[in-house]
Amino acid sequence: MSFIADKQTLEDLNILGKYKQHSVFNLFNKVKTVGGEKLLSEMFQSPLLNHEAINRRSAIFQYFQSKQITFPFSNEQFSRLENYLGSSSANNYLSTLLTLAQKKLLGAVIRDEEYQHIKTGLQQTIAILNSCKIFISQLEETREQQYPPFYDELLTVKNILNNPKLQWLATWQSTRQTSLQKTAKYDHLLRHTMRAPLTIVMNIFHQLDVYIAVAGLAQEKGFSHAHALPAGSNLFMAVELSHPCIEKAVANPVDFNQESNMIFLTGANMAGKSTFMKAFGINVYLAHMGFPVAAKEMKFSVREGLYSSINVPDNLDMGYSHFYAEVLRVKKVAEAVSKEKSLVIIFDELFKGTNVKDAYDATLAVTAAFSEYRNCLFIISTHIIEAGEVLQKEQDNIQLLYLPTIMNGTIPAYTYQLQPGISSDRHGMMIIENEGILELLK
Repeated sequence: MSFIADKQTLEDLNILGKYKQHSVFNLFNKVKTVGGEKLLSEMFQSPLLNHEAINRRSAIFQYFQSKQITFPFSNEQFSRLENYLGSSSANNYLSTLLTLAQKKLLGAVIRDEEYQHIKTGLQQTIAILNSCKIFISQLEETREQQYPPFYDELLTVKNILNNPKLQWLATWQSTRQTSLQKTAKYDHLLRHTMRAPLTIVMNIFHQLDVYIAVAGLAQEKGFSHAHALPAGSNLFMAVELSHPCIEKAVANPVDFNQESNMIFLTGANMAGKSTFMKAFGINVYLAHMGFPVAAKEMKFSVREGLYSSINVPDNLDMGYSHFYAEVLRVKKVAEAVSKEKSLVIIFDELFKGTNVKDAYDATLAVTAAFSEYRNCLFIISTHIIEAGEVLQKEQDNIQLLYLPTIMNGTIPAYTYQLQPGISSDRHGMMIIENEGILELLK
């Protein structure tokens, strides 16, 4: 069982994508190794469902953030280690010796450089492994707790690098005159005998790369660490929640519980509704990954998934209009909600692809129906403020919030700060007039 976030939701919130501008993945992708980036990508594609697992990962990020440690290797350095240990090797020492002797002879006769490449790779790998050993010992010296987060992994690395078979690492001296026999002995040991445990060391250093990079970003951005609660408590509380990818984003409080599990959001165009909803959705997703969140404080009940409907495209190939695409999206979400899953649902401007009367009736009916599922959390935005007035009288679990517009004469300004109530802003024609569109057409 895994956390549900379908393609539409991931695209709405711009979660994934190394090459997508302003994606959340790119914000956190400050790692230095290829293996670290791969691990980070896997984490982004697999949010967690267990509150204990979420809090453990979060605690690791907090630990490394408190230490403010720098990852000691560049991508180039660590790639040398991975390439060397990942290359093929003979199954026994004699075969290794014979193979290297042949390569050395070829190097002398026809200037074949493969033997020198192996020797250089061996020397670089030994140097990096010694650096790994020093780094782990420094981490141990700085730990304040008896068993800090990530202690078991650090102990695993320490035990592998302290293996008696690797005792020679500390006294090894880099020299161009290393004999063929010693080169073969150490090459066979590292690339065959100790390959599996050294692969574990590399994997743990990939984890260190991710934890140190993400912790550093959290420190730089002033992010906090959300606390996960068991699924049944149906709670979400955030203080000063904002969009993590927007510099100096305006922050807002968000508070849900069993008796108040839906926000009905109104406000003018450009007042910030979509940005607020995306900020909420992104932080919900990050929190389920155990990652730092853009909030001063956050605690939440673990959910089973997240659905959004923000930028629903039409599908001309299938013959779908924009309105029908919206309807199909709402149907898909309704199917998931009706299965009694604990979900987070975000709808931005329901049914904007149809006429005002149908949009009013549909928004009112669908919102009222969804509000009966109190195991889920909903944010639904609309321009149809009349629907909010009816819902306020009929439903007791809906928070009516709006994002205001302040008029400076005929010029609108936006606070991006949530206010209780329903928006009464109707400034569309004023904005059109400010842009001089009607004058152009005279």
